[in-house]
Amino acid sequence: MKLDIRYAEHPDDVKTYTTEALRSHYLFDPVFIEDEINLCYTHVDRVVFGGAYPVTKSLCLEGGKDFGSDVFLDRRELGVITISGKGAISVDGTVYEMAKGDGMYIGKGAKDVIFAAAGKDAPKFYLVSAPAHMAYPTVKIPQSKANPRHLGDPKNCNVRTIYQYVHPAVCKSCQLVMGMTVLEEGSIWNTMPCHTHERRMEVYFYFDMDEGARVFHLHGQPVQTRHIVMKNEEAVISPSWSIHSGVGTSRYTFIWGMAGENQTFDDMDTVAMEDLR
Repeated sequence: MKLDIRYAEHPDDVKTYTTEALRSHYLFDPVFIEDEINLCYTHVDRVVFGGAYPVTKSLCLEGGKDFGSDVFLDRRELGVITISGKGAISVDGTVYEMAKGDGMYIGKGAKDVIFAAAGKDAPKFYLVSAPAHMAYPTVKIPQSKANPRHLGDPKNCNVRTIYQYVHPAVCKSCQLVMGMTVLEEGSIWNTMPCHTHERRMEVYFYFDMDEGARVFHLHGQPVQTRHIVMKNEEAVISPSWSIHSGVGTSRYTFIWGMAGENQTFDDMDTVAMEDLR
């Protein structure tokens, strides 16, 4: 299992970052490595995220010194969404078959979490984990069971459906909230006007993009915006003080994972267009 550790920065420091510095602190690439669990540990709310990509062998989620326990989920909870392929996740001996669009919440205290392929179409599992104080039941969440919210309009190029997977409307969790947003053909903005949420950090993972497509992920304080150009299957850390809008050269899908003070999806501080700089 591979682990990349990222430290938190003050927003005043980010004002001076070059493109290279901004990418090295906030962009995580690659997310998927064949036959590896590849994770990023950010000190922003101590969230862990990344990918499990079992191709020729099963992959076991492990703890270690960096997590303070030999068992990864001793004091953590985990959200999973399958972005491609077919496979299975075994949680303490119970096997859950997983296909594209299937999600899962795995609660604190699970000992053995194993990711496996099922046939030639190897699965890619995207993972987000946060510290947890309670043990809630593990539950498989097919896309049909996720809570949909239809937003946007063609005039503003942002017609999209937000599928809430790990969310109070679907299952119990401690602080983790996780979902997937699917843009319609011809829509390129994921949210605008933008917002921050001081009480929660967020990680975005962009996928289902053509090889030549790019997303301009907007980052930084509303009056000190920056951008990170992202390609298919890359993830980016967004601290609570940062906006996290994005616009693509064509449609795309992204998974968002949040952790922090609360789980109220609409608890956000909107930013007026005239205040953006």
